[in-house]
Amino acid sequence: MPRVFVQGRPVDAYPRRAPEAGRGSVRRITEVGEEVLHRPCRDVTEFGPDLAALIDDMFLTMYVADGAGLAANQVGVDLRLFVYDCPDDEGVRHVGHLVNPVLEAPDAGGRRLLDEGEGCLSVPGAAMDVPRPDRAVVRGLDKDGGPLVIEGTGYFARCLAHETDHLDGHVYLDRLSRRDRKEALRQVADRREAVFARRAARTAELDEA
Repeated sequence: MPRVFVQGRPVDAYPRRAPEAGRGSVRRITEVGEEVLHRPCRDVTEFGPDLAALIDDMFLTMYVADGAGLAANQVGVDLRLFVYDCPDDEGVRHVGHLVNPVLEAPDAGGRRLLDEGEGCLSVPGAAMDVPRPDRAVVRGLDKDGGPLVIEGTGYFARCLAHETDHLDGHVYLDRLSRRDRKEALRQVADRREAVFARRAARTAELDEA
């Protein structure tokens, strides 16, 4: 099996970072509690250089924050768009972006829930077990308006569901019990400063390069 899929298509080789990141600028990542994270995002209706530039910025911001995916509202933009660079459970790497994504409802008969660890760049420093289906299918568009269907299993399926949740106005804390949500917020309080120090150091390294 190919080891890398870009926009759902296999490729023979791919750089360590998506080329989009080389054209991007680092943006501030929004945090849980900010309004833009807690309301549904608007559909993208204009395709062109502004959208492409946003995707470039999102890729670079995701890498600086050491993330596997990033939704537009996580950089304060109220649009249905996310980027990803995420492995599945077989170690296959998946890289790309999705505009106006819609997550298909899983087949109840074949669905298996995995209760595994999940974090979020907008909930800095916290990680909690969250039940998600072991397979995800997301339909949407690319930056030029062409149709896309992206399928994922395991950890990549979790990423696709997590990012689509963001665009629907939900963070993973919304899927936790009250007790687990309180624990996640305690982790944020304990670890947030260290997380932001690492991000600042990576940003400084880019500025010096």
